[in-house]
Amino acid sequence: MRVNDAASAPAPAAIVLAGGRAARLDGADKAAVVVDGRPLVDHVLAAVADSAPIVVVGPPTLARPGIELVREDPPFGGPVAAISAALGVLEASAVETWLLACDLPHADRIVAALGDAPLPAGADALVLVDDAGRAQWLAGRYRLAALRDAVAALPAVDGASMRALLAPLRIATLPDRDDAALDLDTWPDIEQYRSTSRPAVPPREDHP
Repeated sequence: MRVNDAASAPAPAAIVLAGGRAARLDGADKAAVVVDGRPLVDHVLAAVADSAPIVVVGPPTLARPGIELVREDPPFGGPVAAISAALGVLEASAVETWLLACDLPHADRIVAALGDAPLPAGADALVLVDDAGRAQWLAGRYRLAALRDAVAALPAVDGASMRALLAPLRIATLPDRDDAALDLDTWPDIEQYRSTSRPAVPPREDHP
């Protein structure tokens, strides 16, 4: 994963949001839904494995070796409250962070696309934009200083909208040409993905 051309540049942090109510999944634990042989959240964690630190915001069931697990206050306070909780455990010296939802089975494609594109001069973030022109805010790279300032400017984080949080930020976009930001919000989404996905199959070993 290349974030820029400076060999001495620190690896970005990573924030993975996984604590929502998943109302469109009838309250199921979205992060734990299995696709391509593993839970959705583990696809995202694998994609940001080179990040330091990796912060997951969600319930205790998401504990994994090598990650820092936090919970928004109050629980289910929304994505902005989750981001605020994650920022609270990131060191002030950190420069950039991935900001990703937990339901991105192609998270590796997001990291490949945005990790090879330097943040444009004057931009606070770089996110993918879909064919309909919608910016995928939870499929992006952010300057931490700008993200911290945006959170601090809000009167409250509980229930705040992502639109309100990101309104002050200068967000650059990159077209999503590889369906990288595909997210699985509903059971039909999940079943459609499962019906068309072709996970890699290990080569068969022939024994005499």
